[in-house]
Amino acid sequence: MKEKLKKLFAYYTPYKFLFYSDMFFAVIGAVITLVIPLVIRYITNEVVYFEAEYARRSVLIFGAVLVGLVIIEIFCNFYIAYYGHIMGAKMEADMRRDIFGHYQKLTFAFYDNQKVGHLLSRITSDLFDISELLHHGPEDLVISIIKITGSFIILLMVNVRLALVAFAFIPVMALFAFYYNGKMKIAFKRNREKIADINSQIEDSLAGIRVVKSFANEKEELKKFKAGNDNFVAAKKISYKYMGIYNSGLGAMTTLVTVGVLVFGVLMMLDGTVELSDLITFILYITNFTDPVKKLVTFTEQFQNGYSGFERFLEILSIAPDIADKPDAVPVEHVKGDIEFRNVSFRYEDQTEAVLHGINLKVNAGEYIALVGPSGVGKTTLCSLIPRFYEVSEGAIYIDGTDIRDMKLNDLRNHIGIVQQDVYLFAGTIMDNIRYGRPEATDEEVIRAAKSANAHEFIMSFPEGYHTDIGQRGVKLSGGQKQRLSIARVFLKNPPILIFDEATSALDNESEKVVQKSLENLAKDRTTFVIAHRLTTIRNAGKILVLTENGIAEQGSHKELMAKNGIYESLYNMNFETS
Repeated sequence: MKEKLKKLFAYYTPYKFLFYSDMFFAVIGAVITLVIPLVIRYITNEVVYFEAEYARRSVLIFGAVLVGLVIIEIFCNFYIAYYGHIMGAKMEADMRRDIFGHYQKLTFAFYDNQKVGHLLSRITSDLFDISELLHHGPEDLVISIIKITGSFIILLMVNVRLALVAFAFIPVMALFAFYYNGKMKIAFKRNREKIADINSQIEDSLAGIRVVKSFANEKEELKKFKAGNDNFVAAKKISYKYMGIYNSGLGAMTTLVTVGVLVFGVLMMLDGTVELSDLITFILYITNFTDPVKKLVTFTEQFQNGYSGFERFLEILSIAPDIADKPDAVPVEHVKGDIEFRNVSFRYEDQTEAVLHGINLKVNAGEYIALVGPSGVGKTTLCSLIPRFYEVSEGAIYIDGTDIRDMKLNDLRNHIGIVQQDVYLFAGTIMDNIRYGRPEATDEEVIRAAKSANAHEFIMSFPEGYHTDIGQRGVKLSGGQKQRLSIARVFLKNPPILIFDEATSALDNESEKVVQKSLENLAKDRTTFVIAHRLTTIRNAGKILVLTENGIAEQGSHKELMAKNGIYESLYNMNFETS
């Protein structure tokens, strides 16, 4: 816990001035609340017995002093509320930057096992709770300690016996708070897990809203949501039960302090051992004493929320990317495109069986390679190993004679362009989405890339042309249009190595012809890997590799493989019959 708190406090470092000024005004405000009852006690104890004229003047002076103290207190409260929250918001932004940056570093293997809703909850609700703790926590603690300690010392000076009555409840309150704090911590952690489940379910349902509606399954989605929502409410009930016991118990004890002081104070006043002015002072200070106790209650709730959120935050930051640059990784400015697989095997983390085993393959720069074979034999996986989306389990992959693990990861990926079957377009304009291939590109370069991808004509058919908003994931475009934008993006990137992952398999025949032409334009003079679903599209490939569960079973040109009457020939005939 010590190390975790150290990391938590490190977020205060850039905002030392805000933090110390916030603490300064918190202290001033707390001291003022201690001074005001002392001034009132002096007026009721001393000033009322002065001569009438002098007493009147003194009351006005002390009244002005009290008003001045109240004005200072108002400013202090405003400062800690406004600037304290600004500090909290800035620290929250820093944490959001850190966790989002870390998300960017994590690999496909991490995302294969995660739900987006869970990851979102860590960057939204968790961080808000942490920032509330970082802002309110220290000032609430300081104010509470000053008020409780100050009140205790002053009350001891006024009347020892009555002060001991007032503070007799503290050990009981501390034990009570300690026990239920533990219960609340567990309950709050469970709440976070449940709300993350709900976020994930909502994200999944909304992302697939077209599928939901096409199957008229809105009721099914509501059922799934209700199940998650009910689980969340059940978890909340437990935490609210403990919170209810905690709040009501401490609230009752603070009221009992006032009752105890009043009863004992009146009895002592009847005995002549306490003055009425002292009893009034005690009553004023009891309020001053119970307020920080309530503040501590709020602090403990915030601490449970914020600290459990920070633990979840650290959980993510502690996950080291399983694919990263070596300390001695070399920068790569130019790549020819010679690629070699040497005895490459690969298995997923949670599987014992290898997806690829003993792959040996040499591809010359500018060569056009097609990968075919049944589903599940590792065609996409093989291509995903080249940009190091996954790390090889055994063997090595070389580009221009250099092991890709010895290259800077960014440089490696900057030299590889990928066109996938499931095109992902970001919310925004057509121009923004093409420019994603090279963010610093000019408008002219973007337009040139679109023309090369046979996309310019359909783009200009829109009233706003390149500035047309395409909606979330490009919902306003057809499949062929989306695919051509993704090709334009790669044209703009201009990499020497290309991977086409079943880029035309989801398109109709007419769209496929246009996209296929764009792909062929893009592939000129580049090392190209094509994962083919429709074998008719790869007849002109320089080399076709037939993958099976046992590795590369056949390789050669279309003509050579057809002449063998082997696996490729039967796959091709089957494909031709179904297409």
